[in-house]
Amino acid sequence: MDKLIEIIEEIGLPFAYSHFAEGESPKPPFLVYLFPKNKHFGADGYVYHKNTEVDLEIYTDRKDLELEERIEEILDREKIYYEKSEVWIASERLYEVLYEFMI
Repeated sequence: MDKLIEIIEEIGLPFAYSHFAEGESPKPPFLVYLFPKNKHFGADGYVYHKNTEVDLEIYTDRKDLELEERIEEILDREKIYYEKSEVWIASERLYEVLYEFMI
């Protein structure tokens, strides 16, 4: 997971695992990452290759195409295949751009 932390630090946003503590969330943009599940490959009761799913959630108060391009350039450079989705969270007045990938 050291490589993941290097990637997150290179993005250059404040970040936390899963969530920021109540009242400690920084001003947007900021990043949250988590590991929702493992998708290991195995046979005969043995794990041959470990895969951890990563959710990289970027929160902004406005659509930021330059930030998204920078993140995608980093992921592309590291040869990380990702899926991307986006949602407006009305109650928070924030966009969430989600990058899902395996590490």
